[in-house]
Amino acid sequence: MLKVLGQWVLRVMVGLMGTTVALYVIDWAAYKLTGSPQSTVTVSRTMEVPLNNKQQEFDYLGTSDVPCSISLFPQGGNDPCWYLRRHPTQTQKV
Repeated sequence: MLKVLGQWVLRVMVGLMGTTVALYVIDWAAYKLTGSPQSTVTVSRTMEVPLNNKQQEFDYLGTSDVPCSISLFPQGGNDPCWYLRRHPTQTQKV
């Protein structure tokens, strides 16, 4: 029984990995074939500074336009636009 369950889990894991790799390759090919589409998203940035009393201080750095790729996965060294639109605040730790 345990051997059958182990084989089933292994097949599911291999299937998920194969699906993920196939999706990434398709996304990369579509990104390259469409001319590497880029866009920008306005992102609010803050800096997290540790204090001596084990608390955190957050300093507002302002907003900036961040380049992003129009794709499902990160492409061309940029985060995907859908991710930046859902996470418009970025925190930088010191």
